[in-house]
Amino acid sequence: MQQTSSDRHEYPAHWEADVVLRDGGTARIRPITVDDADRLVSFYEQVSDESKYYRFFAPYPRLSAKDVHRFTHHDFVDRVGLAATVGGEFIATVRYDRISADGRAASAPADEAEVAFLVQDAHQGRGVASALLEHIAAVARERGIRRFAAEVLPANNKMIKVFTDAGYTQKRSFEDGVVRLEFDLEPTDRSLAVQRAREQRAEARSVRRLLVPGSVAVVGVGRSPGGVGRSVLDNIRDAGFTGGLYAVNKAFPEERKDLDGVPAYRSVRDIEGPVDLAVVAVPVEHVPEVVTECGEHGVQGLVVVTAGYAESGPEGRERQRELVRHARTYGMRIIGPNAFGVINTAADVRLNASLAPEMPRPGRIGLFAQSGAIGIALLSRLHRRGGGVTGVTGVSTFVSSGNRADVSGNDVLQYWYDDPDTDVALMYLESIGNPRKFTRLARRTAAAKPLVVVQGAGSAPQGHAVRATRLPHATVSALLRQAGVIRVETITELVDTGLLLARQPLPGGPRVAIVGNSESLGLLTYDACLSEGLRPLAPLDLTTAATAADFHRALSEALADEACDAVVVTAIPAVGEGPAEDAALAEALRSAAAAAPGKPVLVVHVELGGLAEALSAAMSTAPQAVSKREDPQLPAERPPTAEAERTVTGVPASEGGGLIPAFPAAERAVRALAEAVKYAQWRREATDPGRVPEFEDIDEKGAAGLIGGLLARGQGLTLGVDDTCDLLGKYGVDVHRALPAPTPDSAAEAARTLGYPVALKATAPHLRHRADLGGVRLDLADEDQLRRAYAELGELFGTPEELRPVVQRMAPRGVDTVVRAVIDPAAGAVLSFGLAGAASQLLGDTAHRLVPVTDREAGSLVRSIRTAPLLFGWRGSTPVDTPALEELMLRVSRLVDDHPEVVAVTLEPVVVAARGLSVLGASVRLAPPPARDDLGPRTLPVY
Repeated sequence: MQQTSSDRHEYPAHWEADVVLRDGGTARIRPITVDDADRLVSFYEQVSDESKYYRFFAPYPRLSAKDVHRFTHHDFVDRVGLAATVGGEFIATVRYDRISADGRAASAPADEAEVAFLVQDAHQGRGVASALLEHIAAVARERGIRRFAAEVLPANNKMIKVFTDAGYTQKRSFEDGVVRLEFDLEPTDRSLAVQRAREQRAEARSVRRLLVPGSVAVVGVGRSPGGVGRSVLDNIRDAGFTGGLYAVNKAFPEERKDLDGVPAYRSVRDIEGPVDLAVVAVPVEHVPEVVTECGEHGVQGLVVVTAGYAESGPEGRERQRELVRHARTYGMRIIGPNAFGVINTAADVRLNASLAPEMPRPGRIGLFAQSGAIGIALLSRLHRRGGGVTGVTGVSTFVSSGNRADVSGNDVLQYWYDDPDTDVALMYLESIGNPRKFTRLARRTAAAKPLVVVQGAGSAPQGHAVRATRLPHATVSALLRQAGVIRVETITELVDTGLLLARQPLPGGPRVAIVGNSESLGLLTYDACLSEGLRPLAPLDLTTAATAADFHRALSEALADEACDAVVVTAIPAVGEGPAEDAALAEALRSAAAAAPGKPVLVVHVELGGLAEALSAAMSTAPQAVSKREDPQLPAERPPTAEAERTVTGVPASEGGGLIPAFPAAERAVRALAEAVKYAQWRREATDPGRVPEFEDIDEKGAAGLIGGLLARGQGLTLGVDDTCDLLGKYGVDVHRALPAPTPDSAAEAARTLGYPVALKATAPHLRHRADLGGVRLDLADEDQLRRAYAELGELFGTPEELRPVVQRMAPRGVDTVVRAVIDPAAGAVLSFGLAGAASQLLGDTAHRLVPVTDREAGSLVRSIRTAPLLFGWRGSTPVDTPALEELMLRVSRLVDDHPEVVAVTLEPVVVAARGLSVLGASVRLAPPPARDDLGPRTLPVY
C-alpha cells in the first residue's frame, strides 16, 4: 500500500500485526491508507447510530467526502490511523492527531495527541479497542508522543472502561458535558500487567477453540478405508468424540449423506450447523480453497495435516506463509501444517484429531511436540509407562504442531497455565521462536505447575527464521532453569520426570532415605544420589528375606523421619514369588505412603513387572476407559480420576494417596528425583525473588539523551573511552581512565597527571587482558621505573604502534573479575560474571542471569561460579567486598534493561578489593532498538 507523494513518511509496514482477541479469534491491525476509502465507507455504514453518536457527539449518519479524505490521508507522524480487519474488511478504527497545549493541530516537538476509536457493534466486547489502544500507543511513543487525551460522552461506558482499564497513569476531568481523559503513554507496572493478563486470556482461548471444539469437520476424507483423512475421521469417531462430526470431500456423490454413520458433505459450506474445528487433509494445491470455505463458514480453527509446505523447499515455504496469512484473514488459527494432530482426553470432549490410532489414557500430563515422530514416541512411552508398568497416569491434552507456522509452544503454555485438567507440562522443543516470551511464560507457569522441557539440538521448524543464539548450549539451559524450567536431555528423562511430578508431592529438600531388600541395589542408588548432588542417608538393607510387612514398617519409619525429604524403595524379586506377593508388597507401599502424603516415594525394581502392575492396580479404582479398539498386547486401560492422583503440590487428592512411580534403574529414578528437588527449591525461592533496586544516583533521562545523540551518528557503534565513561557514570559506574602513551614522554606526562604509582599496559588485541603474557607492568612508583618498563615492553613485543600502551592509576589489590551484559538474539538480555584470566575462560567458569537481575539473583550469581571461594577468603586469603560487586552488577543490569539500545557492556577487569572495587576497563556498544519487542503491544509472530 502506498501513500501520496505529499506524505512525509513512507508506509510503516512494521506497524502491521496480527493479534489474538479476547474470544480467541484473530484480527489484523495495520495503518489506514488512501486505498481504504471504500472499506472505510462500508465499515461506517455497518456502525449503529448510537455508536456514531458516541464517536462524533452528534447524529452523524454518513461520512462526507471530506471526512473520508481526512480519515484515510495520514502523514504517519502527526496524524496516524490504524484499522483492525477481519476478512479484509474493517471492524474497528483508531486515530490520533498531535495537538499543542491549547488543543490545536501541531507537529513535533509537541508531545500530546488526541485519540478516538470506533468499533463495529457486532465486534464490541471482543477486546478490539484494547488491542488497538496498545498498538496506537506504541506508534505514538515511536513518534515522540508521550501523552494521549480523549473526550468521551459520560454514557459511553464501554470506551471509558477501555481507557481506565489500560493501566496507564491518568487524570480525569468533566467539562461541558464531556469526560476528558488524559494519560501518559509510558508503560507502568500495572499497564504491563494488564497487557500480559489480556494476552494470556486471549491466547489461551484461541488454543481452547482448537482443543475443545463443539464440532469437527474432517476435510479430505477418502471414500474407502485408508488415507490420512479417513484415518483421522476414524480416530475421532472411535475415541467417542462428544461433539458433532462431519466428513467432507468434494468428490462425494451428491446423493451420499453419510460415511460409516458420519454425516457426509461435499463442502464445508453445505454443513448446516456451526463448525468449530476443521482438520484439513486435502492435497496441498486444494488447501487455499478449503481455507476460504472454512473462513466463510465461520470455522474457528484449523489443524492442517497436509504436507508439502516449508519442509519441501522455498516454494513450499512461501506457500506456508500464504496459508497463515489466508487463515488469519478470517480470524482462524492454525496447528500445522504437516501436523500430527491434537488430542483432548477430557470426558466431556474425547477428541483424537490426530494420526494416533489409540486414544491415550486420560490423565494430568500435557504434551507438546513440534515433531510428529517425537510426538508418537512420547505417546508410546507414556502409554507403556503409564499403564501396566508404573501406574495409570495419562495425558490431558496433546499437541503436535508440525511446521509450527502459527500456534506454538508459547500458545499452548498460555492454555496450560490455568487449565484445571493439566498438572504437569511436558514439551519437546526443536527451537524456541520467541525466547524472551517463552522465558516469561515459563517463569509464570512454573510457579503454578511443573514444566519439563527437552530442547532438541536440531534445526528450527521449516519456514522459521529463528534467531541463533551466541551462547553455549549449557548457558541456555542454565537460563531456562532460572525461569523454573526443568531442563532434561532425553525423552526418557522427560517421561521419567513427568511421571514423578504428576504422581508425587515435591520434596522438601535433598535428603533421601533408601530402603530395600538388596544391599548392592541400595548402594547403587546411594552413589547415584551423590552424583546428582543429593544427600542420601545410609541405605537400610532389609535383606532378601523381607516381607511386605517389613517394607511397610521400614517405609513408614523413613517417611516419619524429620531428617528425610524423600524415599527411594529398592526391590528385587525373591525366588518363588508370584502375583500374590507382588500385590501384597504394592499394597504395603501404598498404605505406608498414604499415611505420610507430604513426601515423595519412588520404587526402583529390577525385572519386576509383577510389582509394577500391582502398583498400578493398587492405585487405580476408576472404571476402565471406553475404547472401540483393543490391543491384546497391552493391559486393560484404567484411567485415574482426579481423586485417584495426588497433586504436585504435595496435598493428597484423596485418602488413598498418590501413585507410586516405579523405575527400572536406580540412575533414572534418582535423576528424576534430583530434578524434582531442584524444581522444589526454585518454587520456594520464587515466592521471594528479590527486587530490582532503585538507585537514587541513576540519571536515566540523561543516559537516554546521551544514547540518542550517539546513535544519531550511525546505526551501531562501539563507544570511545570518554563516551563509555560518561554513559556508565550516569548509572553510578566509575571507570578508572587509562591515558594513551604513544611515546615514553607521553607516558611520563600521563603518570604525572594521574599520580604515582601507576600501571603500564599494552592494549593491542593479542595482549589485552593477558597479564600472563607479560604485557602489563604494575606498581611503577616513579618516572625511572616507568621509562624502564616502557623500554622492556618495546623490546619484548614491538613498537608502540603495535603495543598501543596506556597508563592507568593503580587500584587496590584484589581479585580480578569480569562483568558482562549482552543482548543475545535468542535469549534476550543476559548478565554474566566470572573471574578474569585464561583459566576461567578455558574452564567456561562463567555464570549468567537474565536481565533484569534482582538483588537475590546478584548474590547467587557471585556465588555460583566454581572459583567463587577465591572471593570469600579461600585458604586464608582476605575476603573481598562482594556487596560492592553485587551492586555493580545490579547497576549494569539496570542500564541494559532501561535502554534497549545498549546491546553490549564489558567491564574487564573489575578488581574487587577488601573494601570497594575498581573498574579498570570498559566497553559499550550501542545499536538502534528493535521496532517491537516483548515489551511492546501484543502481536502474533510472523515467520
